[in-house]
Amino acid sequence: MHSRRTLLGAGAGLAATGLLAPRPARAQATKTQAAKAPAELVFAIIPAENASGVLERWSPFTDYLSRELGTKVVLRIASDYAAVIEGQRAGNIHIASYGPASFARALKTGAPIEAFCIKVNQDGSKGYHSVFYVKKDSPYKKVEDLKGKNLGLVDPNSTSGNNVPRFALNKMGINPDQFFDKVIYTGSHENAIIALQQGTVDMVANWWNNAEESNLRRMERKGMAKYDDFRILYTSDLIVNSPMAYLTTLPAELRAAIRSAVLALPQKHPDVFEHLYDGKAQPWAPVDNAAYQPVIELITFVDGLRRQKS
Repeated sequence: MHSRRTLLGAGAGLAATGLLAPRPARAQATKTQAAKAPAELVFAIIPAENASGVLERWSPFTDYLSRELGTKVVLRIASDYAAVIEGQRAGNIHIASYGPASFARALKTGAPIEAFCIKVNQDGSKGYHSVFYVKKDSPYKKVEDLKGKNLGLVDPNSTSGNNVPRFALNKMGINPDQFFDKVIYTGSHENAIIALQQGTVDMVANWWNNAEESNLRRMERKGMAKYDDFRILYTSDLIVNSPMAYLTTLPAELRAAIRSAVLALPQKHPDVFEHLYDGKAQPWAPVDNAAYQPVIELITFVDGLRRQKS
């Protein structure tokens, strides 16, 4: 069974057509006129795969930025989404690759950041989905069949790995912390699939673009899993794609240089860009903070659910 339900109402429709109408980004408390460029820039990313895979995939990107900016750019692989949020709040991470919910969380908690580019899928769309996977040979036909079983989520600040799944379960009338025997955070999308393979959990949440591209397809290309060994029980509506964001406390000219260099990478070094997404994406597109307002509304709603049911 492969069902689809509304995620954010009108907000999800806006994501499906592109982005929200532009509006001024959230005002930041720190003035940037007197800001000084740091001697070294830190770019942080959350590992959707094992750390060695992230390092191999993203090191050429930071090497490119170092050359273009004339400033060393250091790659930092964060332990979780919260580490990136706190790193940017503290000013220790200058540029970051976010998931939509972690970016929305950072904005909501006052991090001085601005989104400047968004991932674009191979088909030109700017969104993806959250799905629930079960093993293909399992007896489950719908989510409601898993009462008393174990659910695998990714990270508390993951969009497709926690916030959207909890929103979806609420729409089904399910309180996951009461309905399932255990709700386990696996730490990454890859780890979630591995936990399902090993039988630690009976259903997992994960990101999925379409039948041709997903975390599971990436794992299949690396010989870590077989796509056809799993079934999808639920597919969310479209979620706006992941952004990159920089600190608004950086000098304006440096922010402009970062933005230009990142957006130019697919044309200047297509091999480096294609390696980032296994050739499954179009060049990045500009974006701003307004595109993530529906996600802020989503995480606010999910936070409220958890307070009510805790």
